[in-house]
Amino acid sequence: LERLMDAICILLRAAVVLSAVAACTDLVVGKKASSDGSVLLSQSDDGESGADARLCWVPAKDHAPGSLRPVFYDTESYPRFVGYERGPCYEPKSGEKSYEPIGHIPEVNHTYAYFDSTFGQVNEHGLGVAETTCSGIFGANAVGHGGKALLSIDSLSRIALERETRARAAVQTIGKLAEEYGFYGADNSFEGGSESLIIGDPDEAFIFHILADPSGTSAIWAAQRVPDDHVGVVANMFVIREIDFEDRENFLFSESVRTVALQKGLWNPQQGKLDFTKVYSDGEYAHKFYSGRRVWGAYRRFGLALPDNYTDLRYEAVYPTTAKPVKPVDVRSIFSIYRDFYEGSKFDMTKGLAAGPWRDPDRWKTQGVTSAKGSWERSIGIFRTTATHVVQTRRTGQGAMLWYGPHAAAGTVFFPVPARATAVPLQYSTADPKTLSRESAYWAHRYVYNVAKIKYSYAMQDVRTLQTQLETEAQQLVARWDARAEQRRVSAKDLNAAYAEFATHVVQSYWKLPDQIVAKYADGWLGDGKPMGYPDWWLESVGYSSGPPPPPKEPPLTASLCDDASVRDCISACSPRGFAACAAQCTGVCHADQSSFVV
Repeated sequence: LERLMDAICILLRAAVVLSAVAACTDLVVGKKASSDGSVLLSQSDDGESGADARLCWVPAKDHAPGSLRPVFYDTESYPRFVGYERGPCYEPKSGEKSYEPIGHIPEVNHTYAYFDSTFGQVNEHGLGVAETTCSGIFGANAVGHGGKALLSIDSLSRIALERETRARAAVQTIGKLAEEYGFYGADNSFEGGSESLIIGDPDEAFIFHILADPSGTSAIWAAQRVPDDHVGVVANMFVIREIDFEDRENFLFSESVRTVALQKGLWNPQQGKLDFTKVYSDGEYAHKFYSGRRVWGAYRRFGLALPDNYTDLRYEAVYPTTAKPVKPVDVRSIFSIYRDFYEGSKFDMTKGLAAGPWRDPDRWKTQGVTSAKGSWERSIGIFRTTATHVVQTRRTGQGAMLWYGPHAAAGTVFFPVPARATAVPLQYSTADPKTLSRESAYWAHRYVYNVAKIKYSYAMQDVRTLQTQLETEAQQLVARWDARAEQRRVSAKDLNAAYAEFATHVVQSYWKLPDQIVAKYADGWLGDGKPMGYPDWWLESVGYSSGPPPPPKEPPLTASLCDDASVRDCISACSPRGFAACAAQCTGVCHADQSSFVV
């Protein structure tokens, strides 16, 4: 009976589909798999409308003994937080009220500074985090929202950066806190009830999975170390498979991983090792291939040829948890993966009628808008990305770098921010999604990307040219400050000023681009000159050849011109030279086999 009730609860949660569920893609690169020895980890925050793309800096703090840390309910929409607990970026503005905590946990004596967006991203010591929502067979509600769980993945990501400098310790800290205080997901449906983080430092990285326990008051979690020479992909579905409970170097976990599986009859030790995904995932959400296609696509970009088809990704270990890439990976390679629409494959989203004549790979949301049934392919690059970030965690030069790209990766410029900096340029901390601002990097990139859609395949060439130029300049800027940091101590104030100046350059350059695109491609002309037309394949697809026919040809001369007056007038017009031939033609119109005559 207990198993039946559990199954019913799972099915009820599966019927709930909430637009608030995020849909992110995470990548991780071990230090021996990267081109420069850095550990790389990244996330595209692929939310929905109303998301908060601000990048904020949260200062370090000292806390009195016995202090309590407030915990807030995380909504992830703009503004994601209002209050005085996280620095000036979040302080109440006109008309805003501070959020009330839903509970507290004991505070530590000192918390580290970190950069924050929807989730914590990197702290001053180079500990980095990336997040992706997953499905799970158990879910819970938050305290004050119909449940008893206190901690979300948003809170756990920030707590990890506040309290730890090493990835292994961070995993253990947030895992224990979730067990003690309870974990809740983005919503209590099968889609958003569980979560995954990638947590990395300059030496190692872990893939961390978590879901609520059946009571809704604790948590089930596991983490697997990424081999130094491997890469990994997590895309809205658990990827950890068989856990070796004896290997504490490569696997960390709560005891509930085993106990709950045994209690619920989800695992029999006699059948082999516990497969975390098979036991605790609830598979892909939205549609089949929603997760798997991105995993396949990212590994494809890492040079690995893996199957592109399967029956059920939960039960079939089609893709490895991690794998060795064909060649070393650098940050620019990570940028390019987030701009991937499966070009050159049979799933190429820049081809086909849905892409239109200008090969636009984006597909607008249809759920709740149309009665038509179906699904689009889920690409890695997508228009609804709030922001994408890459943490390049290392000890060389000026230390760890955060590369932050507001809005869709295809149209953004990844902007570098040193983890040791103590400020965010104004352009990157301004991002109200409902109020266009010329001071906002988010709006500059969003504006450019949407304007480019008037002639996507053409206009995006202009976007990519500027994008490549600015990202090359960004790498050159980082290299210059790395060299300075190797020679002498570089202050946070120096870093703040240097990167703020570059932020102004990036945003000003981008705001010039929309006018250039419109002037170049307006009204279907190239530079208001040569018509650009449409590609032949698209014209054929939309029935151009079946459109209105050409105008009728001038009718042939007929017997209506064969009356005496017409022939007489025709002959009278003939010149003396060649008169006979002309006259013959004039009379020739009277013959049924003639259609014209020459004067």
